[in-house]
Amino acid sequence: MNINTSNNHDNGGQDQRGVLKKRYMPLLLINYTCLFLGSVSSSLLSKYYFNHKGSNKWVSTWVQSAGFPFLLLPVYLPYYLFQCTQRKPFTRFTPRILSLSIFIGLMLGLNNLLFSWGNSYLPVSTSALLLSSQLVFNLILSAIVVKQKITFTNLNCVILLTLSSILLALGSNHDKPQDLTPTKYMIGFGATIGAGLLFALYLPIMEMIYKKVYCYAMMIEMQLVMELSATILASVGMVWDGGFTKMRKESKEVFDKGEGVYWVTMITNVVTWQLCFMGTAGTVFLTCSLTGGICMTALLGMNVLGGVLVYREDFGGVKIVSTVMCGWGFCSYVYGMYVNNHMMKLLDDQKQNINPSIEMAQPQPQPQPQPHSDLHLGLGV
Repeated sequence: MNINTSNNHDNGGQDQRGVLKKRYMPLLLINYTCLFLGSVSSSLLSKYYFNHKGSNKWVSTWVQSAGFPFLLLPVYLPYYLFQCTQRKPFTRFTPRILSLSIFIGLMLGLNNLLFSWGNSYLPVSTSALLLSSQLVFNLILSAIVVKQKITFTNLNCVILLTLSSILLALGSNHDKPQDLTPTKYMIGFGATIGAGLLFALYLPIMEMIYKKVYCYAMMIEMQLVMELSATILASVGMVWDGGFTKMRKESKEVFDKGEGVYWVTMITNVVTWQLCFMGTAGTVFLTCSLTGGICMTALLGMNVLGGVLVYREDFGGVKIVSTVMCGWGFCSYVYGMYVNNHMMKLLDDQKQNINPSIEMAQPQPQPQPQPHSDLHLGLGV
């Protein structure tokens, strides 16, 4: 997996790259963990809400972004409490970045609504496998927006995942719940595909915007603004639909597990969705949008298994073949990344062996000061 050291400013030599690599991997692992826990847990909890007579799509949309206050902790505590950074929160947060964050946040809110519609009508396993179609959109849009190079490895992965989704669509008629009309099933089917398309657009746009971001802390600040914007959009929908009033009534009279379980489900879902979005944003910031999409698609397989294990959903031959193709495509992409990184390491080693002999015969230039030695770390020190 490539370190996205070219997203922002110049790195400043081999020594700085070595420091970045040491701090890069722990930060990346933290984001992967957040993405894994958040993606699987939020999907299962959302389905749990709908399975036990929860029915408000705006409530399900609202909880996906309502956890934005949790982001205030990593934004303000390092500077004001721990005093481990000299960078004040929202330093260099220009009006342009603010406006872009608001726009992306509104787009994210729409994506959350589409996901809620799809998840309310479709089984978790079907919804998860349909969302894997976002990868083909992600590859195409990444090539257009951020000039992502299309290789045999990523193209092979996209083709396999696309065939997996088509196979699922052709054999998913028996998956419809008994009380669901064909019209609502098709609405859920289309909403899930729409959510995948919108999320695929969200990833490369974020990668493009992150080129203007010089540290990890600013990325968290952008995520805070985006989540706030998405929450405002969902809150407007809640007010228009009477969602907050229905939420209280739903917890007491509709939800069949009781009021206490209802609010625990809501709070837990808020936290897990925040983990999911932070893990996604951090992965895109530290790597690239295509890698973020690949990771999300790989986790969809875990959602499929989760739906089968937790909710005893059907896992017949079609889903088995689709899941195998999904895993096959992901493994081929990971192997391709491994081979590519291995070749890049060999080339770097060759350059390091050649450069000393060249530098002996040339005058040494004066080192230039690096403006942001804390690139990608968000330490602001």
